[in-house]
Amino acid sequence: MLEKKSEFTIFPIPVLQDNIVWVWVHNCNAVVVDPSISSPVKKWLLNNNLSLKAILQTHHHEDHIGGTQELIKRWPNTKVIASIKELKRIPFQTFSVDNNDIFHLFDSEVKVIEVHGHTNNHIAFYISKENTKYNILFPGDTLFGGGCGRLLEGTPSQMFESLNKLNSLPENTKIYAAHEYTENNLKWALSLKSNDASIIKRLNIIQNKRKKGLPSLPSTIAEERKTNLFLRAKNITELTMLRRHKDNWKC
Repeated sequence: MLEKKSEFTIFPIPVLQDNIVWVWVHNCNAVVVDPSISSPVKKWLLNNNLSLKAILQTHHHEDHIGGTQELIKRWPNTKVIASIKELKRIPFQTFSVDNNDIFHLFDSEVKVIEVHGHTNNHIAFYISKENTKYNILFPGDTLFGGGCGRLLEGTPSQMFESLNKLNSLPENTKIYAAHEYTENNLKWALSLKSNDASIIKRLNIIQNKRKKGLPSLPSTIAEERKTNLFLRAKNITELTMLRRHKDNWKC
């Protein structure tokens, strides 16, 4: 039996080298976010007697959509929710959404937030429910623990705007990023801010978790505001310099 730990019950499935497929469970149903591959996700759902109701797709990269088509063969009534602007690159979507659209899954409201930068037409999913301690954000590859996505299609200006959108969410928002990059990102941040007490403290906590085989995520908006240099960037120029430095940095 799955253990319900909070108002939102969300479980990680680590896949590939560093991807995390998040599974949001409600009663006997599940929503899967960015399934890189199908086999471990299908096995996890079947082992826990869950029916797949929806798949959330943040963007078109293969390590985020690669498992979707096999999953919908097993659960053909599954909604595949993706950006209407990505009909060519995510052609199997069945429920198309646009910026600021709101829809409902289970008993929660889900808002679509367009976050250009890593790719064009990248979206994040923000989930809120009344009388809960936390809200939920699935940012895909836009916001990571201690970092942000590489600018593969977008511009620094777009990423700066996207991060500001996410930074405007309530500080108690839990962030379920799509990759296990936190430790590496914090080591990089510490190379630039060697005396930053908040970064040092968080890195120690994360390293202890990873040694125990635990995920570093979710984090929170409050935590990222303290330790994520990209969220702390005051302008586009600073973000551009940080992104270039991170792209060329070797751990």
